[in-house]
Amino acid sequence: MSGNLLDSAIILAAGRGERMRPLTTHTPKPLLTCGGKRLIEWHLVSLARAGFERVVINTSHLSEQFAPALGDGSRWGLKIYYSQEGSIPLETGGGIYHALPLLQREQFLVVNGDVFCDVDFSAWRSPITGMAKLLLVDNPSQHPHGDFSLCDTGLVTDDGHDKLTFAGIGSYRSALWQNWRTVIPENDGTRSASPRFPLAPLLRHAMGQGLVFGVHHRGQWHDIGTPERLAALDTQMQTPHQESS
Repeated sequence: MSGNLLDSAIILAAGRGERMRPLTTHTPKPLLTCGGKRLIEWHLVSLARAGFERVVINTSHLSEQFAPALGDGSRWGLKIYYSQEGSIPLETGGGIYHALPLLQREQFLVVNGDVFCDVDFSAWRSPITGMAKLLLVDNPSQHPHGDFSLCDTGLVTDDGHDKLTFAGIGSYRSALWQNWRTVIPENDGTRSASPRFPLAPLLRHAMGQGLVFGVHHRGQWHDIGTPERLAALDTQMQTPHQESS
């Protein structure tokens, strides 16, 4: 890390984007264009502006398109590394676990490649307390019941009322994955050389130990889950932006 600040991030871009078909039949969802940029480029611009230097992108579906589109990251002042998962995505937990050797950091930021958010990533460079720090947002119409509760102390729990939605953005310690086999039930996916497993069970286990904290983001956040949502956001973003690509 640069001093004590986080300087590495991973953008999760391996999903098939089934709900986005036919748009994702020939283009990975993070490479779809919105507001004049690819979805993933909005993240790259924001990460570079915040001072992040190393970005890992995990890929699976149409993985061969990412490097020609994004290159080595130098156009944003970043160093991009690609964590290729093969034809079957490793899910969120497995994908991050697979990318740990490329991240090369004890703490790092994780960003879903298929969300749009105006969060200031510079506020996410500070070292975290506990195992994870999650960005939470108001529940969108397609997810009215939310995911986790945010206590006044900043702790995130799985058993409270007034739940918020996990935004797919958070900082983590690599130690969260250290004993993942004690949390994730063994199955065919976990027995493979590149194990597949979700992130949520690891988070809930850490929540039970009081090791997950959170922040309520009240700015823009969009889950680009359908072609209609992508089109709506694109229309909303027609006003010219000042960011340079």
